[in-house]
Amino acid sequence: MARWREALIGVAYPVGAVAALLIAWEAVVRIQRIPLFLVPPPSAVFERAVRELPLLAGHVWTTGYEAVIAFLLSLAIGVPTAVLIVSFRPVERAAYPLLVASQAIPKVAIAPLLVIWFGFGLAPKILVAFLIAFFPIVVSTVVGLKSLPPEMMHLGRSMGLGPVETFLKIRLPHSLPSLFGGMQVAISLALVGAIVGEFTGASSGLGYLLIAAIGTLDTVMMFAGVMASIVLGVGLFYIVILLERLALPWHVSQHLQAGAGT
Repeated sequence: MARWREALIGVAYPVGAVAALLIAWEAVVRIQRIPLFLVPPPSAVFERAVRELPLLAGHVWTTGYEAVIAFLLSLAIGVPTAVLIVSFRPVERAAYPLLVASQAIPKVAIAPLLVIWFGFGLAPKILVAFLIAFFPIVVSTVVGLKSLPPEMMHLGRSMGLGPVETFLKIRLPHSLPSLFGGMQVAISLALVGAIVGEFTGASSGLGYLLIAAIGTLDTVMMFAGVMASIVLGVGLFYIVILLERLALPWHVSQHLQAGAGT
């Protein structure tokens, strides 16, 4: 019963906050008589979203697929890159400035260039999302790998563990909480990157839907697309949190989260 109570309380707070925000939004639009093409009320957005649910679902699927692929690609490349950075000082000195410099490049500016190079398929959208999601994965993994206390390294040596065993049994598990923190940031950024990539040369996806709605001054559909992207982003974010809870039930953060719900 205590677990169910904690779960219900954890759901009630965000749902209540969203409901209050929507009620206030609806009231302001109705009282101020704001035109529909400027700011539509949530009721009109919800009605349009229900009516266009198959259309929205198709665009959500495309964007979600691109974001997830880019996220997995950032993990597959980012984690080994972080291991190399921690393991070899010359790699750190060479790679870190390049990583920081890459974040100063506006991804919106290079998205059209990627379309020229890779065409109008999924590749440029996935690449834009990957470029945005890659950095937090690398940084969080490097921080986690470097944060291992020296005492634990000494303990591993005293137990006769070699460098590889020490890494796999001590250093890597110790870095997982930091890695999952970076994953929570990266999945949200991957979604943003996928939508940004769809702004240029896409025929489907939420980014394409938003551009089409803006072009026709269909503000209600634009808000419906934004709401769909929010729902998709929150869903992907909580999937990562669920994976963290399954992978790290022993970590103190899970106990703190459980205690915060009481």
